[in-house]
Amino acid sequence: MTLTRSDRLLRLVGLLCLAAVGFALISQYAFDMRPCAWCVLQRLILLAIAAVCGLAGMGWGPAIVRRAGAVAAAALAACGIAAAWYQHSVASQMLSCAQTFADRFISASGLDAALPWLFGIYASCMDARVDLLGVEYALWGLMLFIVCAALTLAALWIRPDADQSPAD
Repeated sequence: MTLTRSDRLLRLVGLLCLAAVGFALISQYAFDMRPCAWCVLQRLILLAIAAVCGLAGMGWGPAIVRRAGAVAAAALAACGIAAAWYQHSVASQMLSCAQTFADRFISASGLDAALPWLFGIYASCMDARVDLLGVEYALWGLMLFIVCAALTLAALWIRPDADQSPAD
């Protein structure tokens, strides 16, 4: 099995997303940064991107599998961009995230009850507004989703005949 550049890019995106969720969990449990509904929704989106990129970047199947995975991951990254932007510009100004889309979606999915250590909502959006190295946490998420979108689109646009690396 030979991995293509597209496979490698998709795997990189998947690893970035898993690392981001790991970092969020460390922030939550080691530094007591409680997540709001929008934070939790972004975790779910990151895990979905990681799963899609992991499957699409396995190196099996025709190029259409890789391309479909890249399109799906780019669409999920766009959802993440929208969620992070909304969290930063609107939700973080609200006293409560209750009954916002993120709160209703996570609650309706049952993930908060099934996996509270990962998807539990423990803060309001205003309370969850914290800075990391002088940059609001939601903006770090926004930047990560932009990077994920760019990398998945790059994986999509690599020509199939130019997709083999010189070492292959």
